[in-house]
Amino acid sequence: MTAKIPTTVITGFLGAGKTTLVRHMLAHAPKGKRIALIINEFGDLGVDKDILAGCGDETCREEDMVELSNGCICCTVADEFIPTMQALLAREDKFDHIVIETSGLALPQPLIRAFNWPEIKAQVTIDGVVTVADAAALSEGRFASDEAAVDAQRRQDEMLDHETPLGELFEDQLSAADMVIINKTDLVDAATLEKVEQNIRAELRPGVGIVRAANGHVDIAALLGLGMSSEDDIANRPSHHELEHGGETHEHDDFDSFSLTLDSIRGKDHLLATIEEAIRSHDVLRLKGFAAVPGAAARLAIQAVGPRVTAYFDRPWKPGEAKVTSLVVIGESPLDRAAITQSLRQAAA
Repeated sequence: MTAKIPTTVITGFLGAGKTTLVRHMLAHAPKGKRIALIINEFGDLGVDKDILAGCGDETCREEDMVELSNGCICCTVADEFIPTMQALLAREDKFDHIVIETSGLALPQPLIRAFNWPEIKAQVTIDGVVTVADAAALSEGRFASDEAAVDAQRRQDEMLDHETPLGELFEDQLSAADMVIINKTDLVDAATLEKVEQNIRAELRPGVGIVRAANGHVDIAALLGLGMSSEDDIANRPSHHELEHGGETHEHDDFDSFSLTLDSIRGKDHLLATIEEAIRSHDVLRLKGFAAVPGAAARLAIQAVGPRVTAYFDRPWKPGEAKVTSLVVIGESPLDRAAITQSLRQAAA
């Protein structure tokens, strides 16, 4: 019998560093190893795929990437995920490994369960489910799932005044994990990091490993080759959503997203300051995209999570490529699109 193709599922909340981790994984994969990518984004602008396609390594050729955008992979298993997997498996040039980067709003359990579909199970197995967590965000009380943490942060963060959909999602992502990557450890001190790790470990199944990382730098040997066959262990990965909502279909009515384009901006510093102000003023959870900085030969990649905004030039502009600034905004519904757009347009020249 032909060995099954191992698949790594990368999950984790908005902005935890999933794409950074995948990019690092691709850059350090053994030479000659063929990896296929399925990238799921919430929003109609494919930022994550574009970032990964810019890595320039033959391991992550653009033709080996499949993007499922403007939706959530856990909601489109039958309509999108299964046909996508079938198309990958039908290719003559076979892959050594498949990596799936889920949307930050995805419940992992429906995806894990899909690997038991007859069309998939005979050829593919889940090597491991890797959940990425943001150490800095957790240290600030964001996305806490236990009641004690909610009470402790109530006066400082109104979004934690009650159990939110964000808490449910994070809890499910931890429940599904075979390994947890605590990312952005460079943004917290040692004592805080220890507390974050203790809180996470209390939510995990026995035996789930925790790896600390900064900028998604994790030894490739720790990510690939786990051999967990996670699809055979779905009963031990309960979904908070399914338990609380009687197995009802997972919806994203609590979240909203939109994209906008700026033909020109005043400059890098002014753009980033404008983004920071828009996030603070309008409770934006996540913002990402690319910017055309005047006088720069490369495009600026932008990633914002809560109040933290990071930016770097990821690749030169391609010949004939439109040099515009394109941003995706994600937050709890309803977003005041008109007001946010007006705020961001303050960056325009």
